[in-house]
Amino acid sequence: METALTRLVGVRHPVVQTGMGWVAGPRLVSATANAGALGILASATMTLDHLRDAVREVRSRTDQPFGVNLRADAADAGDRVRIIVDEGVRVASFALAPSRELIAELKEAGVVVVPSVGARRHAEKVADWGADAVIVQGGEGGGHTGEVATSVLLPQVVDAVDIPVVAAGGFHDGRGLVAALAYGAAGIAMGTRFLLTSDSTVPDAVKARYLAATVRDVTVTTAVDGMPHRMLRTDLVDALERAGRTRTFARAVRRAAGFRRLSGLTWSRMIRDGLAMKHGRDLTWSQVLLAANTPMLLRSSMVDGRPDLGVMASGQVAGVIDDLPSCEELIARVMRESRETLDRLAGPGVSIPH
Repeated sequence: METALTRLVGVRHPVVQTGMGWVAGPRLVSATANAGALGILASATMTLDHLRDAVREVRSRTDQPFGVNLRADAADAGDRVRIIVDEGVRVASFALAPSRELIAELKEAGVVVVPSVGARRHAEKVADWGADAVIVQGGEGGGHTGEVATSVLLPQVVDAVDIPVVAAGGFHDGRGLVAALAYGAAGIAMGTRFLLTSDSTVPDAVKARYLAATVRDVTVTTAVDGMPHRMLRTDLVDALERAGRTRTFARAVRRAAGFRRLSGLTWSRMIRDGLAMKHGRDLTWSQVLLAANTPMLLRSSMVDGRPDLGVMASGQVAGVIDDLPSCEELIARVMRESRETLDRLAGPGVSIPH
């Protein structure tokens, strides 16, 4: 299926695997790429050396295009951009809107720039600054998310910009791909669906928690870092929502110390990153610290297999997923379902060429 997205980034299918911290590592990204979709390597939880090694590992596993996701507000964003350019990565994806200067630097080097946004005005801004495409996540999506549903946000953005738009938030099958195309998108991006594959390195016990969840088990809370964060409801989330400021601050300091040791960041750097994530919000110091070390909370679940000590970012779609296919099986299924859906829409006796 050829769309503006497949032509732009050089993949066979208009499907993107999003850059999920601790989840979107070399194994998942290369499996996605080999299946014909666009895999995005999550770099925010990596040191610079780890990022370079991870890019090279992906390259050793696949000769297909892939991307790297990074935080535009990170103090070392420029260093990460240089790694992307030096290593010949095809796509740079951003969790927040990158600056005009970063976009220009990447485009000059021939890198495709695809920021992720959650509002029409943000899409308009990055399009004006030269972004090549944009991923638009509706409120159904996992992690930090907004309030506007994909079905409302997506057509707004499609009508507002002249660059390819990739739809995210609530997608898991071929019917969703066809729906996104009908809205004018050039493809879909999925996070939770790729997390729940056999190629994902997330521990099996944690995957089982996701598979057992219903749509009512996925919640949005500000208790973790002061910003709306969609995740599975767990005892830890309940405890954070009940905890007072003193207890929350002590917990934040402990987790921040753990992430500092793991990442090699200094306390001052972590505080700067936490403050950068405030985005004008009135956060407490506990929330600033938690914003800086939310990766540690995610690592406890996604790497260590301890959801009792961490959080599990999740889209609402987790409530309707019940299997763990390989990336190859998943992409083949999505594309088969999309063709069947298009044929069904055409009506009896009518076949749509593929």
